[in-house]
Amino acid sequence: MFHKILIANRGEIALRVICACKDLGIRTVAVYSEADRHSLHVRFADEAICIGPAKSSRSYLDIPAVISAAEITNVDAIHPGYGFLSENAGFAEVCEASGIKFIGPPPPVTRNMGLKQRARAEMREAGVPILPGSEGILQSPEEALDTAERIGYPIMLKASAGGGGRGMRIVRETSELPNLMAQAQSEAQAAFSSPDLYMEKLIEAPRHIEFQVLADEYGNAAVLGERECSIQRRHQKLLEEAPSTAVSPDLRRIMSQRLEEAMIRIGYRNAGTVEFLMDENGDLYFIEVNARIQVEHPVSEAISGIDLVKSQILIAAGHRLEEIVRRPVELNGHAIECRINAENPDTFAPSPGRITGLNLPGGIGVRVDTAAYTDGVIPPYYDSLVAKLITHGKDRSEAIARMRRALDMFVVEGIYTTIPLHQQILRNEDFLAGRLDTKFLSRMGVASARA
Repeated sequence: MFHKILIANRGEIALRVICACKDLGIRTVAVYSEADRHSLHVRFADEAICIGPAKSSRSYLDIPAVISAAEITNVDAIHPGYGFLSENAGFAEVCEASGIKFIGPPPPVTRNMGLKQRARAEMREAGVPILPGSEGILQSPEEALDTAERIGYPIMLKASAGGGGRGMRIVRETSELPNLMAQAQSEAQAAFSSPDLYMEKLIEAPRHIEFQVLADEYGNAAVLGERECSIQRRHQKLLEEAPSTAVSPDLRRIMSQRLEEAMIRIGYRNAGTVEFLMDENGDLYFIEVNARIQVEHPVSEAISGIDLVKSQILIAAGHRLEEIVRRPVELNGHAIECRINAENPDTFAPSPGRITGLNLPGGIGVRVDTAAYTDGVIPPYYDSLVAKLITHGKDRSEAIARMRRALDMFVVEGIYTTIPLHQQILRNEDFLAGRLDTKFLSRMGVASARA
């Protein structure tokens, strides 16, 4: 087992990793920017090192600074959390070259899964259904036009190295394609230093379904059920739940078997998420693999009873999956997660600032993952996440009731948050009936939800 782990992240996920390490008796090292000097992950880690100024490119994304902090503190592993360096294969390689274990997939797997068209090819070969689209990177506008004619409009252009909705454009007719392709390439180049695009058939109002996977280095994999992540704004998830009301036990069993075989085939290791779109017929189509822990992992933990972050550490330390996950995986009850962001709930304008008052909800079936505290500051430099509010119940109705209660008792003063929006969602008839898709917020009348 590791004796000391450096956490190359900040905020609630850094605290989450600290908790898992404490459970395992592992010492922790926090890294922080000057803007995060008074953050809770700095306070609760065993050691802490400042690695640069507020700008993430000069701190949390500065690989030499992170590695130097790891070497100074003599850690034997690094947990990247999510975001920042978590899916950076180059960073994982530097860790290996420095004799430090990277708690995540092997660099070649991370690199392949980060290239979306390569991930599509891998999944196609493994028998996982994928959307009709281009065979690889689009080499020219002419090829894009030919491909669009073959698969039929509307289509979606996507950045191969992308994520978070950047480098994506919907094209509904031939005349739009050249201009929108140029826009997507420009945005992809700016965001990911690569203009490469691929094309997929567009499903107009899909559900967004993702499966949580764990895999060890001995050729074993397990799927811990699925999550419904359809409530989104501009491809950014706002509310997640597990399991999905649209996935039957038979579909869950079939997809779990296929994905376990696929993960073994590609040599996957550690935690990951395989994302799908579901069409109006209930058919699933692969879109991408997130080779890291997800923001919404607590809902999978709630229904499976498995600590995913602790599992990541154990797998990286060489433990077999059979020591971590009891097979077959049993799912119990229903869980919901609301992302509480520092944003105006009407306009989604960022609302950084000092928290002047804070009351966190509690009670049976309620969990709050947060690094917020009274007089703490939500800085303007990073993601606006304030807290993740998770409820668990014996069924969906109980989970919803507990979420309503928890939202009513969740008080954040001094900044705007999205709590009122979540309260509105929890009262919506379509949500209560499980009628969800990625256009849910637009149907609900949230004008700023349009992509």
